[in-house]
Amino acid sequence: MSVERPAFTLGVEEEFQIIDPETRELRSHVQELLDEGKRLLKERVKPEMHQSVMEIGTGICKDISEVRRDVQELRGEIIALAHRQGMRVAAAGTHPFSNWADQLIYPDERYTAIVQEMQLVARANLIFGLHVHVGIADRLLALQIMNEARYFLPHLLALSTSSPFWLGRNTGLKSYRTKIFERFPRTGIPEVFETPAAFDDYVRILVKTNCIDNGKKIWWDVRPHPFFDTIEFRVFDVPMRMEETLALAALTQAICVKLFQLREKNLGWRPYRRALLHENKWRASRYGVEGKLIDFGREVEVPFRELAEEMLLFVDDVVDELGSRKEVESIRWILDNGSGADRQLAVYRETGEDLKKVVDYICDETAHGIDAPAAGTEAVAG
Repeated sequence: MSVERPAFTLGVEEEFQIIDPETRELRSHVQELLDEGKRLLKERVKPEMHQSVMEIGTGICKDISEVRRDVQELRGEIIALAHRQGMRVAAAGTHPFSNWADQLIYPDERYTAIVQEMQLVARANLIFGLHVHVGIADRLLALQIMNEARYFLPHLLALSTSSPFWLGRNTGLKSYRTKIFERFPRTGIPEVFETPAAFDDYVRILVKTNCIDNGKKIWWDVRPHPFFDTIEFRVFDVPMRMEETLALAALTQAICVKLFQLREKNLGWRPYRRALLHENKWRASRYGVEGKLIDFGREVEVPFRELAEEMLLFVDDVVDELGSRKEVESIRWILDNGSGADRQLAVYRETGEDLKKVVDYICDETAHGIDAPAAGTEAVAG
């Protein structure tokens, strides 16, 4: 018996850095932005644990064109809002040189509890991600698609990498954010859960034994959302450009739809051990689009760009019905121009390792394609 086709709606959350335009450091200034931001954007803007971080979230979008509308509006509004407050906004997985120890924690019971439990690990978690929700109401089907989609998590991470710097150092990794977040419990690629009952029992045991108070403290790279009928992909660094966010959201949706179509034909994506998938995740965080991932079916290393082309071919027959061909094909722009990490590193080299220039570049890229007051550029010190 065939399963009713899910809606495959989309929702996108992006975390942004609040930047002082003179020092180019992070600025713990979120409350001033929230006061006006809440009036303009209601619940679509909210704080994160550190006061130099702001998150925006789209509504439930039926397709990528609605995501484009929301992301463009939200980025434009917060860039303009920051500009009015004499600040800039940056989208990258880490700040190139600001120190987490200088940042204030947002006064909220939830964040206080996290810091109390995880101490320095929580305080040092000054990172910025992109989350993509794909709507699948049937919980069994959602878990089945999640199990198979785990294979693609390293590929998605490689494309999104935008955090090569940490505390003023070139880390040598394309996604250092990934390594920072792995200090948290319940992170990384999840194991396979065959049924909702198996997943619910896992959550029940954690709640019963005071490991967590609810499923929101499960921070895997992809998870069944505890309160929404979605699977939430959390593996990404936040990309610099809006177009990169749209490309990654569209590709994520297309992968889920393709996996569903295979199931309808009594086919499935071969599952691989979590330990193997983590080998590819390490390579993605280290090398991004410039490296090689392992094709576990053939047991060979393959240049990432070849695997990315295979992935685009894999979803090619679903993107037109989803109305997302333009966005999915712009993945090739990332392959041709490098991920955010590659482009930041190019500026770093070209400017004699000037990290302030890297911050300026990130801010400019964040505003690319956005109708906003020149990204606050006239407020930037020379």
